[in-house]
Amino acid sequence: MTEGTLPELLRRRIALAPAAEAYRQFDQPSGRWVRYSWADVDRHVAEYRRALRAEGLPAGARIAILVPNSVEHVWMDQAALALGFVPVPMHVIDNPESLSYVLADSGASVLFIDSAARWGTLEPLAKALTELRRVIYLGTSGDGAGRARPLAEWLAAATGSDRVREEGVPGADALAAIVYTSGTTGRPKGVMLSHRNVVSNVQAILAAIPVLETDVFLSFLPLSHTLERTAGYYLPIAAGACVAFARSVSRLMDDIGTVRPTVLVSVPRIYERVYAAIHASMEHHPISRVLFALAVRRGWARFARARSARARSARAWASYSLRRLEPPLDRWVGERVRGRFGGRLRAAVTGGAPLVPEVARTLLALGIPLLQGYGLTESAPVVACNTLVDNHPETVGRPLPGVEARIGERDELLVRGPSVMVGYWGRARETAETVDADGWLHTGDQAQILEGRIIIRGRIKDILVTSTGEKIAAVDLETAMLADPAFDQVMVVGEGRPYLAALCVLNRGHWERQAGSLGLDARDPASLRSPAALQWALARIADAVRGLPAYARPRAVWLTTEPWTVDAGLITPTLKPKRPALQSRFAAVIAELYRGHDLLG
Repeated sequence: MTEGTLPELLRRRIALAPAAEAYRQFDQPSGRWVRYSWADVDRHVAEYRRALRAEGLPAGARIAILVPNSVEHVWMDQAALALGFVPVPMHVIDNPESLSYVLADSGASVLFIDSAARWGTLEPLAKALTELRRVIYLGTSGDGAGRARPLAEWLAAATGSDRVREEGVPGADALAAIVYTSGTTGRPKGVMLSHRNVVSNVQAILAAIPVLETDVFLSFLPLSHTLERTAGYYLPIAAGACVAFARSVSRLMDDIGTVRPTVLVSVPRIYERVYAAIHASMEHHPISRVLFALAVRRGWARFARARSARARSARAWASYSLRRLEPPLDRWVGERVRGRFGGRLRAAVTGGAPLVPEVARTLLALGIPLLQGYGLTESAPVVACNTLVDNHPETVGRPLPGVEARIGERDELLVRGPSVMVGYWGRARETAETVDADGWLHTGDQAQILEGRIIIRGRIKDILVTSTGEKIAAVDLETAMLADPAFDQVMVVGEGRPYLAALCVLNRGHWERQAGSLGLDARDPASLRSPAALQWALARIADAVRGLPAYARPRAVWLTTEPWTVDAGLITPTLKPKRPALQSRFAAVIAELYRGHDLLG
């Protein structure tokens, strides 16, 4: 693959296999899945390209896209790229204030938005956005007043050529996107990624994990997430694979059963939820628990033997996926677990956050080809990953071809290569702080490199130092706790304090079932403050983190069943906790957890 830009990537795919299936999307009115060929892609992108050209925008204009994963998102993105414009993908679950900030910071000229109703919530904040010339919302109806127009009307009104003029074709160093970071500790920053950044990352991923033209991806991570953008969108174009768009996260398991993907790109939480659901289903079935434990033990031993044999014979490793467990155990346990993922996965990729080791071990033991990787938005995003023939789940794998990695001061992982970002949009100082003069990207993650594989130890800024001098990686604790189905969201605190404490959002259904056994009324908020509930929660936390040192175990806990939301400003659109916001919101709660023991004052 020698293409240097994303439009070239698409044109090559259309020319190679115009009749092959490119996308699959559920049509709500007809109640059926609609298939699109690469020739259909060509036709629809040309239609959007004609309408977008008619706006008369200058080269490099920013095109904001606030539309869920869909073929429409693809048409918008590809039309913008072909004309030399810069897509700005936005989080569809973000709050109006944050969305307005991104529009203003990027200087977007055009906004594609999912509905007139959504634009109604954003318009009051967007009145001051003088650079925003046009708003196009999905649908056929609307008054089309001012700068806002329904998509169907906007497309129908376009005249002129849909051909790409040579002067508008972007080069490899032109921007392919400005992707905004989650903003866990402050305002989101716009990461500028060039065509070279993204295409080089696609090429490196393909070299590590071959993707077939017969593969089917299921797309559900938001396209505003760089992992989905590169690995779940541009990568299938390069390989000629099909992408099916999930209807929603709430319907995800139904869609997995229908689509039966061969490749799944996800964050750890999806795999952890499946793991938790499996254990919840066995809670009152002791025989099932015994069989499950036996299957995991036997399956992991087989996986470990095959991995060890890999150094002597690649065929021995490959045979692991064919032999799996002994037939009875595989039928009773392995097949059922694989069936939850559609039954034909070739690769289940996970990244974006650490995966609970026990979850990885369990799924791999039962024949789910789970591949953990590592990356950042600033590296387009994949830096390293495990592969089907070299899978060490206690690591995030080896650096991709063409990517260099080394350990810097404070054990910080440094990365260099063609996928490292151009810089932060409008933030020269922050760019210089993040990418040094020699081109090394300072990731902010502490790591080790052992036998060429990277082990992530945690975020430098997320290391809690207690008043007794102990250092704890908060994310490790939180990841371990989230493996317990009782907890939906958690944040550990303890900086400068004598011990750790945890703020926990309980799974409402789980708490309703548990409260009765504790003699409590789940409908009464006061039940969450009772000694019985607190002792129960602390016991579950202790069990979840039993592999960590005693000083790393929370000694106090606060419980709620009210989830932390994006709208409340407590989590990012990628569902990461905003620690400063949470600590501010729950300052009184945290103070109460340390009453009588706080050494800070």
